Amino acid sequence: MNWYPAPGKLNLCLHVLARRLDGYHELQTVFRLVDRADRVGVAPRTDGEVRFSGEFGDDNLCVKAARLLREETGSSQGCDLALEKVLPVGGGMGGGSSDAATVLLILNRLWRLDLDRKRLQNIGARLGADVPLFVFGENALGEGIGERLTALELPAAWYLVLTPQVSVSTKEIFKNALTHAGKGIKIPPFFPGQGQNDLEPIVTARYPAVAAHLAWLKSRCPQARMTGSGAGVFAEFAAEGEARALQSELPDSMRGFVARGIERHPLYDWAD
Repeated sequence: MNWYPAPGKLNLCLHVLARRLDGYHELQTVFRLVDRADRVGVAPRTDGEVRFSGEFGDDNLCVKAARLLREETGSSQGCDLALEKVLPVGGGMGGGSSDAATVLLILNRLWRLDLDRKRLQNIGARLGADVPLFVFGENALGEGIGERLTALELPAAWYLVLTPQVSVSTKEIFKNALTHAGKGIKIPPFFPGQGQNDLEPIVTARYPAVAAHLAWLKSRCPQARMTGSGAGVFAEFAAEGEARALQSELPDSMRGFVARGIERHPLYDWAD
C-alpha cells in the first residue's frame, strides 16, 4: 500500500450572503491550502471490492469516494484504503473532504479512468462542498456553496492554528447563520486580514472553548479568526519564526501547530 497526502485548508475569510431555495447558503470565501496533511493509504484490487482498514469504519468519506467513482465510471476495479488522521476532526480544515479528494485523484490514475479535473470536481461535489476545492488543487476564491472556484495568488505565509478539543457541527452552525446579502468584498486581489468570518459569533456563543482560544489569539494578533465553521482558529504570519514564537507562549490548556501556506495541492498533477 502506498501513502498519499491530503492537505488541509484554512478559510481566510467566510461571508454568508444568502440562504438558497435548496437550504444551502450562498458563500464567499478564500481558501488557503496548508502543508499540514492527513495520509491516505491506497492499493488497487482486481476483484472490484472497496475495503477499508482502520478505526474510522466502513462509512467514511474515503470509502464513499471510491464507491462513487466506481459507480460513476462503471469501473470493475477495487481498492484497499487506510487513513492516518493528522488534521483535527470537526476543526474547519476540511480533513474529511481532502481525504475524499485524494482518493478520487489517486484512483483516477490507478484505475486508468482518465477523467479530467472538472469531472472529478463534479463527482467530488456529491460527497461534500469542500471536496471540489482539493481536486481543484489551488488557493481559490470560493463562491456558490464553495464549489465555484477561481484560482487566487496569495503571498507566502505561515499560520499558527489552535485546535480547541471540540467538534463543531457544520449543519447546526449554518442552520443558525445570519445572512448578509451583498456584504461580500471585491476579490481579487485579497490581502491578509481582509474580510471576516460571519460564523464566528454563532460558534463562539455555543462553544466556550472556541471563544477562549480565539480570544487568546486575538489578544496577540487582532486579525486572528476562525476557519470554516470551526473549531480551529488561526493567525497569519510572514515568517515561520514569528508563528513558532507565539506557539511557545501557548497556555498548557491549549493545543496548536504551525503550518505553511502552499500554492498547490501536492497531487495537483495527478488530475492532468
